[in-house]
Amino acid sequence: MTLSASSTVGEWLDHPVGGRILAGLLEQAGATADSLAPARALPLEQLVALSGGKFPAEMVGGLVAAYRAEVPEGSDGGSDDADVPAGPGPWAEQITAGRFAGQTVIVTGAASGIGRAVASRVAREGGRVVAVDLSKERLDEVTASLPGTQVIAVAGDITDADSVAEIVRAAGERVDALANVAGIMDDMSAVHELTDAVWERVMRVNVDGTMRLMRAVVPGMLAAKDGRIVNVASEASLRGSAAGAAYTASKHAVIGLTKSSAVMYAGTGVTINAVAPGGVATGIQPGQAEFGSARLARYMGNLPGVALAEHLAASITFLLSRDAVNLNGAILASDGGWSAV
Repeated sequence: MTLSASSTVGEWLDHPVGGRILAGLLEQAGATADSLAPARALPLEQLVALSGGKFPAEMVGGLVAAYRAEVPEGSDGGSDDADVPAGPGPWAEQITAGRFAGQTVIVTGAASGIGRAVASRVAREGGRVVAVDLSKERLDEVTASLPGTQVIAVAGDITDADSVAEIVRAAGERVDALANVAGIMDDMSAVHELTDAVWERVMRVNVDGTMRLMRAVVPGMLAAKDGRIVNVASEASLRGSAAGAAYTASKHAVIGLTKSSAVMYAGTGVTINAVAPGGVATGIQPGQAEFGSARLARYMGNLPGVALAEHLAASITFLLSRDAVNLNGAILASDGGWSAV
């Protein structure tokens, strides 16, 4: 096997040459290979976004250069598994052409991470996307990256009534689906070290913003007798050991809002479901409150792996599509099995 930046962390760790080189680098940083266990399925280059600067692109380039210096082009590096049949290879998106043709889909948090992956997939599957985020500059980058698609960028704050009204105006007469992806993390603080500022900001974005977008689009969906809403919750909506008090409370509230709305609109043609991600390589780095972070660290060993934003987009776009015809009030744990532990 020849390694590259796109090879998975697991492939590097298991390779006789690549594993030795990577282990040496980790040792210099005071870490071990076990610290990368949750990221085994990710491409090595994805660690750049995941690490928050601790694993820069230059480090990836250095690893690849060190590997190539020892392993001639085309060599397997001394691997003894040359006769073992190749596996299925890494997961890749399978675009369903036309799945969202003729549909308008609002996606919040669309400038980065999961929101960007959802907006991109819906657009490439024929949907008209209203891409919402705070940063116009980053939204323009998203639009430029999707030539030949229908992407309308709306820079605005989902907690602000005027911004929500502008989002709905940009969508036009009909909204077929809404993906409430936008959200913010807390600082892992326990309730006794939680500040009013953190609590209010997390609740305002994660709960108030989600509710405001739902409230704005549901009347049109009821009139059309058709519509699908997907709220992004979290593994922290299913347990108390995945985040701080504010974030955990906010995502439990998102689940309550999802389930209540599913009951309220059952039989109207409008469905409301949620996706609960586990670890995702988005580059978002939570704060580190002293007491809460120390308490939560003991539970993070159960994290089975870190997903790509595109993995979550596959789950979310399924629920946004009409293939989710018989799902209402469902909480899809797209977490690699973390919630089963």
